[in-house]
Amino acid sequence: MRKENLYREYRLKSYLNMNHYIIINGKQGQTHPHTWEFVSTIIVAGDDFVEFRTFENLIEQFLEKYQNQILNTIEPFDVIVPTIENVTDHFNDELQSLLRENGGELVSLEGSETPTRSYIVSHRNEPEFLDQIGKIKAEQISGMINYVVDQLISGEHEIE
Repeated sequence: MRKENLYREYRLKSYLNMNHYIIINGKQGQTHPHTWEFVSTIIVAGDDFVEFRTFENLIEQFLEKYQNQILNTIEPFDVIVPTIENVTDHFNDELQSLLRENGGELVSLEGSETPTRSYIVSHRNEPEFLDQIGKIKAEQISGMINYVVDQLISGEHEIE
């Protein structure tokens, strides 16, 4: 008998070629390119099978408007300085809603503009995430109780 999963966890990497400039002490720096990497960690309740492509497509569609663009010309980065922290925070908020609407829960989003530096937004200790895990557990316990009751009522299994 296969062990039932509390949840399944998926990790997806996405890449964007974007340009940006930073304003430091009121001075605009030079526009320069990066290949930005974003690593999304997503959970899905229970044993529900989800093709990787489902979440990949959602993330790719969201990120497409930023591909090969100067980030400073796109909202909200025309007002907010597009540091890796600000970009990751914004992408996190947008992706969290998008993934939740499609059956996934964003656990963390890691953004990197170089291979040696990352900024991570994590939801593992947030009440909303913990509440989601609690709901998953409650659904599983309820499902197990219903299964046992059904078996007892049908007489297929007897309690010794």
